[in-house]
Amino acid sequence: MNEGTYRRLTLGETVNILCEKKDTLILCHSRPDCDTIGSGIALKKLLEKMGMKAHCICESELPHRLEFLPSGQDSFLPENIPADFSAERIISVDTASPMQLGKLEDAYLDRVELMIDHHGKGEQYADGYILPDISATGEIIFNISRELLRIGAIDSISAEIDTCIYAAISSDTGCFKYSSVSPDTHMIAAELLRTGINASDINHRLFDCKPFIQLKTEQLGFEHLTLYDNGRIAIIEFPYELKASNGILDQHMETLVDIARSVEGVGVAVVIRQPKDEGVYRCSMRSSCEIDVSKVCSKLGGGGHIKAAGCTIEADSIAAVREIVLKTIREEY
Repeated sequence: MNEGTYRRLTLGETVNILCEKKDTLILCHSRPDCDTIGSGIALKKLLEKMGMKAHCICESELPHRLEFLPSGQDSFLPENIPADFSAERIISVDTASPMQLGKLEDAYLDRVELMIDHHGKGEQYADGYILPDISATGEIIFNISRELLRIGAIDSISAEIDTCIYAAISSDTGCFKYSSVSPDTHMIAAELLRTGINASDINHRLFDCKPFIQLKTEQLGFEHLTLYDNGRIAIIEFPYELKASNGILDQHMETLVDIARSVEGVGVAVVIRQPKDEGVYRCSMRSSCEIDVSKVCSKLGGGGHIKAAGCTIEADSIAAVREIVLKTIREEY
């Protein structure tokens, strides 16, 4: 795809597009996090307030920890789109490249009219409102919601919308502790708090409430953590057999990279996991130093942010993936 064929839109242009009365299908990225889901639900509810039908889909159902978000949907699977819903427009949220759409790519990519995203590295595949210098796509949806209110396209913003926006931002900033957080991020959070949303409950659900199996997964991750280069690089290897033998689902593995990153002295944290019994491995990377992990992952076919990125690698073994990852990280040190 040629990114030059697609436009970078302004806030005003984006809002004008959203005000067009079209029933809208909203695509969230695979292995969904709270930024894509929270942003998607908030956008859905904004469109509904303007008299349109809207529906969010993902290649998988929501992870358990995000089920508290007020989606108004029984399912996020594409096969469960309501029979009376017909999409006149397709929008993606928080999805930097076609690969991130997962199984939705083949069915919907060519029909995406608008992408709303905040990732610095990726592949533009539609006209987009893309702001790589902000902390979360939730910030973009916040600005869209307030502009819609300002121009009179909507008469109010519900607590459900603001709950989803706050959850999206808080989740993608690690409860406002990551380097992507700006003064504007805090100003947005302050305005959301003034509306009366229950931020304490949102943050408890996102960060302090884990099912036992997730804690067990974190324990296993620590047991399979190895330090390299005098402790500057930490890698957790999580092969399929370890996942399957312990009844672990992909959603239980989301916090593994935080275990690796929390070790004192670690500059780059990596999780290499094998979702299925095949030679395809998912790598998540986090940086606490000068290393740009989005650059590392882009060399391996992925992307993301300077401090948080990911990629998919095909190889004969998890050991082979480890050596590929180590070599690529070391090229940046």
